[in-house]
Amino acid sequence: MGRGRAARFLLALLPLLLATAAHAEIESGDLTLTVTAERAGNAAPYAREMVLLRIHGLYRQQILLEEVVQPTLANFSWTQLGRDSWSRARLPDGQVGLAFDRTVAIFPHHAGDFTIDPFVHRLTVNDAGTRRVVDVRSNPIPLPVAAWTQGSGGPEAKEPWWLPARDVSVTDSWSPDPETLKIGETARRIVTVEAQGMVAEGLPPRPVMRTRGIITFAGPVTRETILTPTGPVARATYQWDVRPGVPEVIPLDAISIPWFDTVARTMRETEIPTRQIGGGLVDQAGAGAAPAATAPLVAAAAGLAAFGLGLLLLGFGPGAGRLRLPGPHRRALKRAAAAGDSVAFRTEVARAMQAEPELAALWRARPDIVAGLSALDRAVYAPAGRETPDLADLARLLGRAERAPRAESTGSNRLKPLDGPA
Repeated sequence: MGRGRAARFLLALLPLLLATAAHAEIESGDLTLTVTAERAGNAAPYAREMVLLRIHGLYRQQILLEEVVQPTLANFSWTQLGRDSWSRARLPDGQVGLAFDRTVAIFPHHAGDFTIDPFVHRLTVNDAGTRRVVDVRSNPIPLPVAAWTQGSGGPEAKEPWWLPARDVSVTDSWSPDPETLKIGETARRIVTVEAQGMVAEGLPPRPVMRTRGIITFAGPVTRETILTPTGPVARATYQWDVRPGVPEVIPLDAISIPWFDTVARTMRETEIPTRQIGGGLVDQAGAGAAPAATAPLVAAAAGLAAFGLGLLLLGFGPGAGRLRLPGPHRRALKRAAAAGDSVAFRTEVARAMQAEPELAALWRARPDIVAGLSALDRAVYAPAGRETPDLADLARLLGRAERAPRAESTGSNRLKPLDGPA
C-alpha cells in the first residue's frame, strides 16, 4: 500500500521535474570563471615577492561535482591560502546563483615576462535532466616580473635577507627584566616578527645574538601564517636563554632587519631594540658595604636607576664653550621615543652618561631634566600604574647644547681685590 502511494506521488511530480530540467538547460554566461592577479602597489613584482591570485567562479546552474585543474606555474612557487569558499551570490539579472572563491599565493623565481595559463574548473552539472561535465576556463594573465635596480639588497643578494612585505613589526619581551640579572642568573628573551602580506616561510632565520660577557642558548623557532581578509600575515617567534658571565653592565646592541615596503616600493629598516643586562635597581641592603672605588660603568648604570644618587657619582669636568650629546646618542633617543620604548630610552641615557660625564654633570643642574629622568626611572622600575613621561620632549631636552662651566683656579686668591692690585 505504501509503495503504491509513493508511485502515485512521483507520477504527479514528474511534470514539474521535467519542466525544471528543461529550464536548467545551460546557456551562455551561466558558468564563468575569472582569475585576478593582486599585486602590491599595482606594480610589477620583484622575484620572490608575493602575488595573490583571486579565483572567482559564478554559476547559475546547480553543481553536482567539481574539481579545480591548476596550471603548472613552472616559473613560480605557490601555496593555497585557506580552503575553497562556496556561497550564494546575486547574479546581474537579480537571480541567485553559486559563487566559488579560492586564493593562491605565487612567488616568481626570477625576473622576466610570464603568463599565468588558464585555470579550469571542471564541473558536473544537471543539463536538462542529464549529468554533464563542463570545463569552465579562465583567461590567461600576463605577469611581468621586474629586475631589481635599487642598489644594495634585493631578491638575488645573499645578505641581507630579502623580506618584501606591506609592513613589518617587532615585539621584544624578557622574563625576568634583563637589567635585574646578576652573574650566573638566566633570562628568557622572546622576539616576535610579524610581516603583513607574506607567508611565514619568507621570514628570516633566527638572528645571531652574540656579545662579550653573555652566554646564550638558542631555543626553537615557531612560524605561522595567519589568514586575514586583506591577505596573509606571517609570524615568526625566536627564543634565547641569556646568562651574564661577568659582573659588569653588558649592553646588547640593536639587531637591524631590513625589509622592502611593497606598497611604497622602497627599502626600509626595523630593528630588535637594544637592551642592557645588569645594572638595575640598587641593592639597599648592601649599599653601605659597597667599595669606595666603584667601576665607572657600574656606577653610572646603578646611578641611573635612582637618578638623584647616580648624578652624585658623576663629577664636574673642566671645559669651555658648549657641550652637546653626540649624534648617534641623539638619534637612538629619538628612535626609542618614537617607539614609546621607555626601557630602551633609559638604556641609551645610561650609555650617554657613561660616554659624556661632563654633560651628565650639567644635566644635574637642570630641574626639568632631573624631573623627567626621575619620572622615567619610576615608570621603568616602580610598580605598574606609573605614568611614562613625554619621551619625545625628554629626548629634545637631552639633545640640546649646554654651556660648559668655566675652568676655575684652585689657588686661594681666585678674585682680584676690589680696590685694585695688592
